[in-house]
Amino acid sequence: MQHARKVFVTGANGHVGNNLVKALLERGYRVRASVRDANDPAKTRLLPVDDIELVSLDVRDERQFLEASKGVDILFHVAATYKNYIASKQEADDMRRDAIEGARAAVVAAARNRIPRMVLTSSVVTIPLVPRGGRATTEEDWRCEFTVPYHQAKTVAEQQAWQLAKEHGVNMVSVLPGAILGPGFSRRTSSTDAIESIMVGGLKNGTPNANFPAVDIRDVTDGHIRAAESDATGRFIIINDKLPTLAELGRLAHDIDPSIPPPGKLLPDFVMTLGPFFDWLNHKTLGAPRTVGSEFIAAVKGKEWTMSNQRAKMKLGWSQRIPLEQSVADTVATLRGLRSPAAHV
Repeated sequence: MQHARKVFVTGANGHVGNNLVKALLERGYRVRASVRDANDPAKTRLLPVDDIELVSLDVRDERQFLEASKGVDILFHVAATYKNYIASKQEADDMRRDAIEGARAAVVAAARNRIPRMVLTSSVVTIPLVPRGGRATTEEDWRCEFTVPYHQAKTVAEQQAWQLAKEHGVNMVSVLPGAILGPGFSRRTSSTDAIESIMVGGLKNGTPNANFPAVDIRDVTDGHIRAAESDATGRFIIINDKLPTLAELGRLAHDIDPSIPPPGKLLPDFVMTLGPFFDWLNHKTLGAPRTVGSEFIAAVKGKEWTMSNQRAKMKLGWSQRIPLEQSVADTVATLRGLRSPAAHV
């Protein structure tokens, strides 16, 4: 049955946006979706362009955002730049602007266009890591350590969005996905880079003592739609029931595909200081993507993720449906397709 409701999804060419658009269409919604340039085939090739209303949008431009979001019932603000490894100050500045100015423009547009419901895609990086074996964190906790630009960008953007939503009376809810794995992406992310690094042997000489807040894209899109359709308020962490260690991820990838080198022995924390060097070495010798810089190591060394998905289960009726094994296998298969020569023809 066709939904009367019309939705607007920003960042429709990203891993979340692309899959969210398709999931919304399957549920009968009428979908308007934005990419930075709707005339660029590289940004639209995975989208069902014949079934949606596609528009161009620079999310930092409030005027454009206001026009693009007119006449919709639900706004999903998904668009973001996601990088844990930053190669330049300009990259960091652009990422902060995309996150902070984009979230502001989204809330202002929701207020002025009187959009009944807004769903903001945030991230678990807005929740602090704690010393290993420390307390469990919840949606009530906020990161206050900003050595990694992406962590700062997402945290400040969400905090300012909540303040603006309160001031303008916007009915907003935020979804905080973990590191998103699974199929349905045409460009790599920092999350899929972690799997790609494992695939080419990035852990074979030693494995950092760290865990990984994994979640599958199919569970993430389900969480977004449940948040939109619910009358629940506040923030919702969307992650797997159990958060694997990097060693567990490495062993799982090897079990899925024995050609993937198994992880090496667990490294002591002091060795993690050399992580950026080994990351560079793996990039040069193995073709692994760059995944960590000194800022990232400083933020995670000796710490772990401890949050859970209990609030999403209780308030949204959400649950993890995709086993980690399937999620990793689908990620590996997609990455193999992107690495093949045919993918670049």
